Amino acid sequence: MAGKNWKEKLSLSAFADEEQAEFLRARRRGFSRPLIFVVVIIASIFFLSLFFRVEDIRVEGNTHYTDDEIIRAIDIEEGDNLFFFDRFAAISRVFSKLPYIEEVSLKRALPNRITITVEESTALAYLILGDEEWTMDHSCKILGKAAEGETEQLVPVVNFNPGTLFIGERLTSADGEEDPVNYLNDILVQIEGRGLIPDIDRVNFKNPDSPEIVYNGRFTFVLGRYGMVPEKFAMLSGVLATLKAGDAGVVDLSDGRTARFSPN
Repeated sequence: MAGKNWKEKLSLSAFADEEQAEFLRARRRGFSRPLIFVVVIIASIFFLSLFFRVEDIRVEGNTHYTDDEIIRAIDIEEGDNLFFFDRFAAISRVFSKLPYIEEVSLKRALPNRITITVEESTALAYLILGDEEWTMDHSCKILGKAAEGETEQLVPVVNFNPGTLFIGERLTSADGEEDPVNYLNDILVQIEGRGLIPDIDRVNFKNPDSPEIVYNGRFTFVLGRYGMVPEKFAMLSGVLATLKAGDAGVVDLSDGRTARFSPN
């Protein structure tokens, strides 16, 4: 009987040892899995940093700025890693540094190419402030002080009372009202879209509630209050098609429905 008890105790001891050994093996596996995962991640990062470095930078769509100016603004150079390059931050830098840029996109092409495609703003008009001239695009974004000879093919805007001008940002009015800026925006869009730029002598905001367009030294178009801008310009085009070569005077388009001509 004692021998039997001894054998049972030995068997139980062996079972406990095996159970403990299995527990230790499972524990080691539990520790090794995260370690293997970390090693794989580190190896992947090393692989990406080693094999996907920028070697070919291309710029498309630019005319106002050089390739180097755009590349410097984006702050990318050969040797940078394609996968760790922050495209969103780069695009933000471009808009803040290069006001003529209207849209920009960055496209990665493995293994080592990045293509920068830009769409540039085009100066359409210029704001006359004393002896200063500030260019802007059709959306009233301020592009900068006009260079010598730059305004010859642009639309002059006079008597507009602006807020502080910030290059690369939209024009504001001195009193913070948005309607005058939106009105000017709509006027410039219509002028550009209808091909009227060469014949516009000036856009006059002396009365911000009823701006005027002086056309070809012969006509003053009174636009009235803000609204129905496309309709008013449709009437403006119709009036120009019907008036005779020697006609000159004031054309009131204020109501957006009827053009009233008062000859000089």
